[in-house]
Amino acid sequence: MRRLLVLTAALFLLQAQRAHADPCEAIPEGGPMPASLGFGATFSGPVVHVIDGDSLCVAVGPGHENWVEVRLGDFYAAEASEPGGPAARAALERLALGRQAVCVASLGTHDRIAARCRIDGRPLGDLMRAAGISEGGRAAGDGAPRTRARTSMPARSPVSAGAFRSCDAARAAGAAPVHRGHPGFNPNLDGDHDGIACEPVRGR
Repeated sequence: MRRLLVLTAALFLLQAQRAHADPCEAIPEGGPMPASLGFGATFSGPVVHVIDGDSLCVAVGPGHENWVEVRLGDFYAAEASEPGGPAARAALERLALGRQAVCVASLGTHDRIAARCRIDGRPLGDLMRAAGISEGGRAAGDGAPRTRARTSMPARSPVSAGAFRSCDAARAAGAAPVHRGHPGFNPNLDGDHDGIACEPVRGR
């Protein structure tokens, strides 16, 4: 009897760990990237899981092995632990969960892919902004834009594999602006060292 209880408890813990694990398994950790998700490929399916304010899973087939983890290429939400992060995740759930998404793949990294996705023909980034969610999040309560710390950087910085060589290339891929830590970021294209490369030029 005691052995049965131990076995039951072990199974329960295993199921709990799986529940907390990343359920999007279409892209193996460390690759290779499935050919169907190559650069510029279009894929579609229902949004079955929202991870945070700019990451979700699109089911391109049955089972978790066909859930593609997507990092939105046209919206940069606050991290889940930052001010604005929970609101961004809740908004993305309202807008996308259970809806059909059509996505165009950009660059892949680890076990996810950057992509621009549309719901009912509208870019998800535009839908998030229309819902009042600010990119990068906002400070709690006062509505002021969250500032980014500026750091000094050398004139030329090492470029990681897969980084865009020019802003023209980033824009042609539909990936601009590119944020530090996300696929394709090249520090040499971040002229003001604010962590965002290939920003649109705004009038004064």
